[in-house]
Amino acid sequence: MHADSVTHPEVYGSERAMDTLTKRLLQEVNPAAAVETKAKVTVVGVGQVGMACAFSVLQLSIADDVTLFDTMEDKLKGEVLDLQHGSLFLKTPKIRAAKDYSETANSKLCVITAGVRQREGESRLDLVNRNVQVFKQIIPQLAQHSPSAVLLVVSNPVDILTYVAWKLSGFPRERVIGSGTNLDSARFRFLLAEKLKISPSSVHAHIIGEHGDSSVAVWSGANVAGVHLQPLHPEAKTKEDSEGWLEVHQKVVDSAYDIIKLKGYTSWAIGLSVSNLAQSILKNLRSVQPVSTLVQGLHGITEEVFLSLPCVIGSAGVCGVLKQPLREVEIQRLQHSAQTLWNIQRKLTL
Repeated sequence: MHADSVTHPEVYGSERAMDTLTKRLLQEVNPAAAVETKAKVTVVGVGQVGMACAFSVLQLSIADDVTLFDTMEDKLKGEVLDLQHGSLFLKTPKIRAAKDYSETANSKLCVITAGVRQREGESRLDLVNRNVQVFKQIIPQLAQHSPSAVLLVVSNPVDILTYVAWKLSGFPRERVIGSGTNLDSARFRFLLAEKLKISPSSVHAHIIGEHGDSSVAVWSGANVAGVHLQPLHPEAKTKEDSEGWLEVHQKVVDSAYDIIKLKGYTSWAIGLSVSNLAQSILKNLRSVQPVSTLVQGLHGITEEVFLSLPCVIGSAGVCGVLKQPLREVEIQRLQHSAQTLWNIQRKLTL
């Protein structure tokens, strides 16, 4: 007999026999009523990104229920079984597969990673029309069954799809968030830290705007322990920049394309980024992180677009947007980023 067979229900006979064994093992003192979950996370999409998000959330032990949903039933069942078999090493009591959107009900946070994959050489903006159709199937269902949830959009192009999710859900602006440049900023801090030979956690710098080619590096705010980097190296803006600091932002922009070329997809870093945002939402940490939010009326932007700015993230979603002081050139680039998205977004049919 195979060793794994000892875990199979048939070894213990019928369901009645199982009940008898339980009663023989345990003297119940106070049978607990079913406890309503308070920190349920639903992840839609069990591709590489979705599973990295789910795994990272599980590792943080911040949810009491992690539910996965996908239309590929065999893939979904296999991924959930694989995670369930690791339950001994986790502190999340419920890990389950949802065959129907009704099983995602009462989620506190819905992470949307579903969508068609970005192809090698394809910009995030080229994905938009293909993924809008996917969202029309997903968002209304999530909103119906979890009307108080925070929606966290990860699918690309994330800024436009966050706008799409906002429109399709009917949720208030603060409860629809895009992962945005949270990962871009992490990449930025890592690359700066590598050059400075210190920890990324000690480097404070933001990428704002589009999660993509028109993103804006806020060099004016980059600092280590309050010591701003730009005044220490004014030639960074000129051709005399022999240290290659201006190349850092371009490396951030190229990161996803480089990884896709090498391994076919990105996954682990975005999963860690999402779980970090999930932690701030579920635990109401009110941490400041750059995420995609409605920026109409900010920094001279008049269009109804979602872009990343440093936001206070808590149980309500976006609790506030920092009034970040930007230089004129940074504002112009941010406005260009907004216009780039608006030129595509205004053509959408929702």
